[in-house]
Amino acid sequence: MAVKWTGGHSSPILCLNASSEGLVASGAEGGDLMTWGEDGTLLGHTRFQGAEDVTSVLFPPSCPTKLYASHGETISILDIRSLKGSLDHFHVNEEEINCLSLNETENLLASADDSGAIKILDLENKKVSRSLKRHSNICSSVAFRPQRPQSLVSCGLDMQVILWNLQKARPLWITNLQEDETEEMESPQSPGQLLNPALAHSVSVASCGNIFSCGAEDGKVRIFRVLGVKCEQELGFKGHTMGVSQVCFLPESYLLLTGGNDGKIMLWDVSSEVEKKQKSPTKHTHRKNTKRTAFTKQGGNTNASVIDEEQGKILPKLSIEHGEKVNWLLSIKIKGHQNILVADQTNCISVYPLSEF
Repeated sequence: MAVKWTGGHSSPILCLNASSEGLVASGAEGGDLMTWGEDGTLLGHTRFQGAEDVTSVLFPPSCPTKLYASHGETISILDIRSLKGSLDHFHVNEEEINCLSLNETENLLASADDSGAIKILDLENKKVSRSLKRHSNICSSVAFRPQRPQSLVSCGLDMQVILWNLQKARPLWITNLQEDETEEMESPQSPGQLLNPALAHSVSVASCGNIFSCGAEDGKVRIFRVLGVKCEQELGFKGHTMGVSQVCFLPESYLLLTGGNDGKIMLWDVSSEVEKKQKSPTKHTHRKNTKRTAFTKQGGNTNASVIDEEQGKILPKLSIEHGEKVNWLLSIKIKGHQNILVADQTNCISVYPLSEF
């Protein structure tokens, strides 16, 4: 059962982040931003002028009292010890921001917006150093790669996943999820079954910096490996019956949390697949046997995601029936134990201790 953090927001919570000291920030519809102690105690609250949705919050690891927050087209920098009034704010995006990402050296902040643009803000000089424009629709998610402060990945509702290097303003590599899919459709759709388009909602890069995941509207999770200036899809599996709204690698692991519009939260262990590929230097084409099969049964107590050889599908290590459309997932250690924090269409935060499963 989830523990609920209540008494803060009055509207759906859209985003979460945690500081290196265990404080949690949450942003909601209508401009509300809250900070919480790790026990769920409400510590602070502010409402941004204009009451625009707070779509992304981010603590820099080296400065746990500083918080970046996007609301509307604006990025505000706050001191969580005194949330009233921002330390600084930037209006560099032309449309609503959907996602913020900070590079590992903490000098560049990426903001992805509804126009499809990604603005790279140089935090030392307080100006835009790059404007990355290739998405032809909303850019829903952006993530700097760990250990590579000049490199990032993005995805959008144009079904494109893009690898960027900031030395160039143009993409290093682009894939269209829908086009890649049509090449390798395994079986004809059953009558009356509609294929949702592969609008890409969320990206997350593992701590190694070379493996990243993408969740899309077609219910699929795709795992990619960066190989120099291009990427290859390592794995694709369907775990959700509706769109995958969130993907989130746990720190220092290949454990992947996914959340969906079907109200499910799943934990996958992709380490054996990823490490198997690392050992084999041979060129690998798309692996059809572990893909494209809908996941049907609960994966409760297994110790690793397993590939069901008969069905040719990867199964989750854990599946939680959360019951609400997932807006944001956050993995956080509370008193030494790993927990999942969930923001959804309600006004409270749900906490699932991983040790229970």
